[in-house]
Amino acid sequence: MECVRWGIVGCGDVTEVKSGPGFQKANASKLVAVMRRDVDKAADYANRHCVPRHYGHADALIEDAGVDAVYVATPPSSHLDLALKVAQAGKPCLVEKPMAMNHSECRQMAAAFRKNGRPLFVAYYRRALPRFLRVRELLREGAIGELSSIHITHYDQLARGEAANGWRFRPEISGGGLFMDLGSHGLDLLDYLVSPIKRVWGCAANTGDTYEAEDVVAASFEFESGTVGTGVWNFNADFSEDRMTFTGSDGELQCPVFSDTDILVTRGGATTTLEFRNPPHVHQPLIQTVVDELLGRGTCESTGESAVRTGWVMDRCLRSYYEERDSTS
Repeated sequence: MECVRWGIVGCGDVTEVKSGPGFQKANASKLVAVMRRDVDKAADYANRHCVPRHYGHADALIEDAGVDAVYVATPPSSHLDLALKVAQAGKPCLVEKPMAMNHSECRQMAAAFRKNGRPLFVAYYRRALPRFLRVRELLREGAIGELSSIHITHYDQLARGEAANGWRFRPEISGGGLFMDLGSHGLDLLDYLVSPIKRVWGCAANTGDTYEAEDVVAASFEFESGTVGTGVWNFNADFSEDRMTFTGSDGELQCPVFSDTDILVTRGGATTTLEFRNPPHVHQPLIQTVVDELLGRGTCESTGESAVRTGWVMDRCLRSYYEERDSTS
């Protein structure tokens, strides 16, 4: 195989700029088919993005002999079913994050691909962005000395009215609230930048009562490397903040998870600013690593196995909230 021919299941908003064009612009990669339940919208997407084929049913795309690998870009509630079909078809799969509704589903997906001898990747695309590649280098080089603690924060204003009606706020579709959608990115990054988390204590609450899911999560954790950390994801705040703070024996490093801002390294009282900007299609660098692995030219580090770990951490943070909710419903 000299080129990977991709099919997208669920060509919705996330595929318009973030990911879709990346499959066409990555080296040795082509987007040859797309699917959406509304076949007219699938046809429109295919026409606008110059994609040869479109479908209204996922099975038809997955079974297309001209599709080598499948990108599942639907909400989490359908990830398990679709991924199992891709595994059964004997094709590699890239699935959107969060990987699934819960840790159990993540494990089922990973096991299916192991059994069928095909790779499973998860779209935690920040692992391949230049900003975070540099953060990883800095931490490994000892730019702030010996890493001793980490704190991650994500604050934003409460969603209300129509804004709170989307699928990301419906646990039966998303697996939780914005913590599942956004918090998973930060936790996956910590797994990548530091080491896997081996112990975690977390709790969640609904403080705004504008939707059913949790809107605040707090956690403390310990990494396999021995470093400890904390995190707060508060989606009922009166301001916005997005930051990872790495504290070391000789300094501090700060960077965002989501905002397209710089890395700040403070050492000896002086702060150095390292400027980084995201590429136009933020999924493209990760897509390139997937393509390179499928063609035997490299390795993608965002795998089903790494995403299973992130699923476990999120489960530990949300378990008590949903167990209590289910027991009183």
